Amino acid sequence: MRSEAAGRADFSGIRYAQCWEDADVLLSALEPGPGKRCLSIASAGDNTLALLSRGPESVLALDLSPAQLACLEIRVAAYRTLQHGELLELIGCVDSGARNGLYRACRRHLSSGARAFWDDRTELIDAGVGSVGKFEHYFTMFRERVLPLVHPRDTVGELLLPKSGDERRSFYRNTWNNWRWRLMFRMFFSRKLMGLLGRDPEFFRYVEGSVSERILKRTEYALTELDPALNPYIHWILTGRFDGALPAALREENFEPIRRNLDRLEWRCGSLEESLGHDRNFDCFNLSDIFEYMSPSSYEELLKLIVSSARSGGRLAYWNMLAPRQRPESLATSLRPLAELSSKLFARDQAFFYSALVVEEVI
Repeated sequence: MRSEAAGRADFSGIRYAQCWEDADVLLSALEPGPGKRCLSIASAGDNTLALLSRGPESVLALDLSPAQLACLEIRVAAYRTLQHGELLELIGCVDSGARNGLYRACRRHLSSGARAFWDDRTELIDAGVGSVGKFEHYFTMFRERVLPLVHPRDTVGELLLPKSGDERRSFYRNTWNNWRWRLMFRMFFSRKLMGLLGRDPEFFRYVEGSVSERILKRTEYALTELDPALNPYIHWILTGRFDGALPAALREENFEPIRRNLDRLEWRCGSLEESLGHDRNFDCFNLSDIFEYMSPSSYEELLKLIVSSARSGGRLAYWNMLAPRQRPESLATSLRPLAELSSKLFARDQAFFYSALVVEEVI
């Protein structure tokens, strides 16, 4: 099989400098404990490293983009070399004037390709490596140029303060959800603008209906039914920092377990289709939202290949953002939807812009 996405989208630059799927949900979905063999879409590396915190037998990270694997590599080098607070500085979670020094300390643990990549981009190191992807730049533009036209800084700060559910709903209804917010959302999170500034336009090929309206509904849920004060993704989008609400891979309690298990991690540049022709017997598949970019027929064929590469009882976890994908009937005898678990986990998913989480189990 050939990768459909590889033939259409540009993977030369850093598209995602962070993982924008909730790792806590992912860990609950896959249960990647001792003895488990994991396959993970690398992206920026955070969620791949989060899998290591649970002590699996091995993790294989794949990505079509050398730039994304450079993001994973610099994180691996940072876990090997730095202390937890220094890692947060390098990523850009806290202010720092020492990032280039931290990079130099990590540099010897990089492959020659990753070393050349980051040596040529010292300005990205200075900015914090978690802030330099196309998707993160999109949110920076939103935070710095668009949001101030809708709400003053004090209102943004108030949104992020701890509140009860009733208080959050009242604040959203009476303060946050004004006509400027709704108008801005429909414009800035439209299919056209997101394709131009955030995601690759090709990633919308199989999307139907209004992009902004669907994301707005999920955003309202995240700002009212979930707690923004505890949500790392909302904190970063609105402030450019996590402010203590850290995703799983960056929490202090996971730092040493990840460091301890780094030798169980392997990464490879290439497609899932190519790799699964050689690697077998996986228990856990972190598939990010890769099926979003595929036609239904390509999705079905790749799903068959994944199932053939899995152990019985193995689990798949993947997100739908705007293109609905779930197990086709042709795989009914070999793949079982875990609908109740999917629904339960999706209800607490803090990466709020997705429309569905799919968890399935190999029979």
